[in-house]
Order: sequence, then C-alpha cells, then structure tokens
Amino acid sequence: MRAFRALVTSFAAGCTALPSIALAQQEEVVPVPGFADFLAVDGNSVWVTNRGRVERWSREGKLAEVPMTRPCGTMSIAYGALWVADCQEKTLNRIDIKTAKRTHVIPTGIGSPDGEMNVVTGAGSVWVATDAEGAISRVDPETNSVVAKVKTKPLAVYLAFGEGALWAVSAKERTLERIDPSTNEVVATVPVGSQPGFLAAGEGSVWVQEQGDGTVAAIDPATNAVRGRVEVGKTLKYGDIDTGGGKVWLRTTEDQMFAVIDPKTLTVTARLGKPSGSGALRYTPAGVWTSAHDLHSLSWWSNPSELGK
Repeated sequence: MRAFRALVTSFAAGCTALPSIALAQQEEVVPVPGFADFLAVDGNSVWVTNRGRVERWSREGKLAEVPMTRPCGTMSIAYGALWVADCQEKTLNRIDIKTAKRTHVIPTGIGSPDGEMNVVTGAGSVWVATDAEGAISRVDPETNSVVAKVKTKPLAVYLAFGEGALWAVSAKERTLERIDPSTNEVVATVPVGSQPGFLAAGEGSVWVQEQGDGTVAAIDPATNAVRGRVEVGKTLKYGDIDTGGGKVWLRTTEDQMFAVIDPKTLTVTARLGKPSGSGALRYTPAGVWTSAHDLHSLSWWSNPSELGK
C-alpha cells in the first residue's frame, strides 16, 4: 500500500451517490505511531507491519512487538504462526502468535522490488513470490523449508489462495494466473486490466484491483474468465481488498476510506470514511480493520453485516 497523497473528492463519472453513514457510529480510531500498513487478523486483535517491526494491536492498545529489518507485504496467519516477508533480508519469517517470538527465518528470496506483495497460506503450505523473473516458492510449515517452486509470469507477486487454487497477478504482464496446488503448475492465464494489483479469492469469484482503470474485475473460477467489472472510481491507487460476510471489501485511496461491493450485482453498495491515503483492510464477522499509514492509525468499523445492505 504505497503512500498516495493526492486525495480527490469527486466520484468517477457514472458512479451513483450513496447514503452517507455517520462516522461517529462506525469508526473507532486507534492511534499507531510510525507507518501502520499491512494487516493480519488474530482473533480480536490484528497484526500490523510497521517500520522495523511487526506489532499486534487491539482496540485497547498495543499487545506485542517483534523487531524485523523491513517487514513488507500482506501477512498470513496459519499453522500457529504469523508469516511475514522481510524485503531487505529477502526472507520469509515465522512468528509464534502465542509468544510473539520469531522462531524461523527462511531464506526464500523476495520477488517484489518495492514490497507490494502477498504472503498467503493454503493447501498445507505457505506461498510467497521469491523471484522477480517469475517464481513462487512453496514452504512446508512442518519443515520450514522450500519444497517446490512454481514458474510464473515476471513480477507475479500479488497472491491469493481460495476458490480451489492459488492465484497470482502480474502487473507487468497484466495477467492473473491460476496455479493448481496439487501439481504446482499454472493451469490457466486470464488477461486483466490496467495496473492490476492486490486480489482476493472468495464469495464465488476472484477479485482483482485494476488500479489504472478504477475497476475491480470479477473472475469466475469455473471458467477462468472475467464475468464482469465493478466501476469504483477514476483509479484504485493503491489500497487493499478482502472478502467475507457475503461482500467484497475494498480499501481505496481516493473518494472514501473503503467501499463495499455486492458480489452478485457487481455494484458498490456503500462508501465509508474520508479519503485517508493508502492503507490496508481486513474483514472479520465482528468488524472491519483498516489502516492509514499517513495518518498513523488503525480504524475499527463495527457491525459489517449492516454496511452496504
């Protein structure tokens, strides 16, 4: 989630004005010194990347801190651990979520030159892009070692796991690749729009930010084809995306803090918060976490089932 300070107040042409929601009733702000960015939900708390560390925060305050050189990209919690990349050390790091101690440092390499990337988990493994020329490493959490590498398009560093596959986006090639975890091979390639970025797999589709077009593409995993697009704004630089509760949740930089999308009608059903620069978003059934690194804060948005009805 890069910093993006040119915050615009106009919606894209053709976007319908949506009812505003009182911020005082929805947003609970938690000040976080530093550069709070990528998020991973851990029960009633959330792990956050920051400068030189990852931290665990609740709505009441900071719970833990783990020093790192340069944590980067989205993190994943699975197999009793937080998995986070270090872009300076070019490693995948395993942190015990109970003790908040780093237990393993795995020398995988890192495929993203700027830290915009994903670490994801699924099919009993941890997945991370480890070569800018086009490779994803599969790590076995039992041995904490790389057990396979998947050849991909160059800079296929945006990953998601869900809907029966591992998915990888290359902004350079403007493609979404489907990877079969049973063979560690690319089995389908889907062309996508301008400057594709972060993605999510859930609610029956794979959702790809088309940042240059201001749209979110919905890819049908049954056909490996784009089934439609959601017009959100002029651009989607930069932000984040997640799914859950029958909705798609899109962290934006312009126009609002985040938008709620109906996955069936492919329409924006709510726009919440003021533009706050770039940051991340993660859904939970109890609430939605967002970060705003330019404002040095996290926000908690309660009752997500009521948002975007």
